Amino acid sequence: MKPVVSVKELMRDMIDPLADNIFDAVSTQITKKGVVNIEPKTDADWEKIRIGAVTLAEGSYLLKIPRPFAPPGDENNSAGPNPVELSPAQITAKVERDPVEWNARIEALRNVGLQVLDIVKRKDVNELWDAGENLDKACEQCHRSYWYPGEDDKFYQKLDRRMQEFRDQSIRPDRTGKPRK
Repeated sequence: MKPVVSVKELMRDMIDPLADNIFDAVSTQITKKGVVNIEPKTDADWEKIRIGAVTLAEGSYLLKIPRPFAPPGDENNSAGPNPVELSPAQITAKVERDPVEWNARIEALRNVGLQVLDIVKRKDVNELWDAGENLDKACEQCHRSYWYPGEDDKFYQKLDRRMQEFRDQSIRPDRTGKPRK
């Protein structure tokens, strides 16, 4: 088998857009008119979710085919003293060092697709909430391992502290005694 696109393109052009069929299937929105619950109601709604699930369950295995992690010339956002992302070469090296982790991440994504296929058969709206969380977790754990590993718990704690400092600073009075805007 010969891949057509890189991992980054496969995710961007196929897996991620159709994962939105699952992510967007249930939500609660607060509007001026009140709380609106979004959930599948029609056969067409459930079919859209099924298409997302099939894509995850089958498409995730395309990640097992050796392929570049990014298109030629795309080095991700991996330049500078504190790069946000790993470069494609760094990701490749990490997968080569530990192919078991890579395959486990793929299986986690596939398992969510299989979970959602089962939910669709039973049309269980309540379980879609859990499946959406499981999908988010599978995606984020892989991304944090391979694309932006610097975004760990310490990173978010530091970000939270900086945001709090900014908020504290923005409510302090200026030289005239008026609140800052």
